[in-house]
Amino acid sequence: MTKEEKATAKLPLTARFGRKFKRYWMLYLIALPALISMFVFSYLPMGGIILAFKDYSPRLSMWNSAWMEPLLAHFKTAFSGTDFWQVTLNTLRISCLRLLFGLPAPILLALFLNEVRHKKYKKLVQTIVYLPHFLSWVVLAGMIRTIMSGDGLINTTLQGLGLKGIPFLTDENWFLFTLVFTDIWKGVGYGSIIYMAAISGIDQQQYEAATIDGASRWQKMRYITLPGMAMAITVNVILSLSGILNGGFDQIFNLYSPVVYGKADIIDTYVYRMGIVAGDYGAATALGLVKSVIAFILIVSTNKIIKKLGGEPIW
Repeated sequence: MTKEEKATAKLPLTARFGRKFKRYWMLYLIALPALISMFVFSYLPMGGIILAFKDYSPRLSMWNSAWMEPLLAHFKTAFSGTDFWQVTLNTLRISCLRLLFGLPAPILLALFLNEVRHKKYKKLVQTIVYLPHFLSWVVLAGMIRTIMSGDGLINTTLQGLGLKGIPFLTDENWFLFTLVFTDIWKGVGYGSIIYMAAISGIDQQQYEAATIDGASRWQKMRYITLPGMAMAITVNVILSLSGILNGGFDQIFNLYSPVVYGKADIIDTYVYRMGIVAGDYGAATALGLVKSVIAFILIVSTNKIIKKLGGEPIW
């Protein structure tokens, strides 16, 4: 640590921030729109948590509605039904399948792209795999239905060949496969960007030294590239585990139907039907609040576990 850094560290917090702001004001200005967006869409809505403890009436404002008696009545309503445990199991099942197959996919793609030496082919592959990320699930759901429905392209082709069609969207087990496959297809390209950035930061002299020592491309990948991606992998694991109760509302809401509710109905879609459709805002808010608290506990716990295992935690 330099003398200037030591002197700055002794200053009060406001003075330190003032110095940094004066020095990096352009960076703060660039970050300002993102900070405002986060505040408006992520922090202001947190005031709605109060609905979990109130007997909300549309005629009154959220603040003027009476408090529940007992105060945790909405939580009891949310967790007492058998549907809650079913949707929780469905959410965990879908999220675990996504973690199991979705986390390695962008890592493998980044490793593959790093080994491609033909620049034009590499750029073509990157363009193709990045494109689905920029399409909303509303658009992609229409495409998936056109291709994978009972009278879609795949089943029409199979039936034309004398084979039996596959109920991708109407059979519960096949629907899980469809969810995981399409989720990987949409996110694998964009997810590989962070790993490509990590690879680009690896010192090239390590590869040169490994070449002189006679290391194969597989050995370079195993002992240089993968360790160089460790921090990026750790961050993604922590963030993915923190969102294990999300399940992917946008994708499932645009693809599922009552036929596959048995394995496709997740906490978020259950909250949507409970709050928006049935009008039970208090119970829906209570369930959403508990889900957020569990996600916070998971992200802190995962970070501590990785730290104890000798990995590189976020903080």
